[in-house]
Amino acid sequence: MKEDLKGILIEEAEIQSICRDLGAQLTKDYQDKPLVCVGILKGSVMFMADLIKHIDTQLSIDFMDVSSYHGGTESTGEVQILKDLSSSIEGKDVLIVEDILETGTTLKSITELLRARKVNSIEIVTLLDKPNRRKADIEAKYVGKKIPDEFVVGYGLDYDEHYRNLPYIGYLKEEIYSN
Repeated sequence: MKEDLKGILIEEAEIQSICRDLGAQLTKDYQDKPLVCVGILKGSVMFMADLIKHIDTQLSIDFMDVSSYHGGTESTGEVQILKDLSSSIEGKDVLIVEDILETGTTLKSITELLRARKVNSIEIVTLLDKPNRRKADIEAKYVGKKIPDEFVVGYGLDYDEHYRNLPYIGYLKEEIYSN
């Protein structure tokens, strides 16, 4: 699979350092609060698993499965909820855990949906941010790294369900996804 990459953007050690740093900040910000970390499937699984190891406060986790890509490399703008939360989040502090924030279409929809459930607060933590791709008016409070506008895979990020298992994040060769 490495031969499908034109380069590595973030090595495994740097990802772990980002998780430690974000975890320390989240520990500070959510000390003594009823935190619920909501992972957005499937891409956030690896990031969320590593991140919560570094959050030293009581928390619970839940997941949502949403889609706005439907098999391609560009968001369709239509957000579908495939799996909703398993528990009530009313009165709780919610932290949406996402692998990458690009257009913001999906996260804006999720944030509005969850806010309507009478949460105490809602914030977003994302491993990667592509601010120049933003279409929706939304920002993450906690950002691991801002990246250029190139198609990336690995560490949960995929192209057509492939490459998620790479322990690092790399730039996918254009000829792989432009066919």
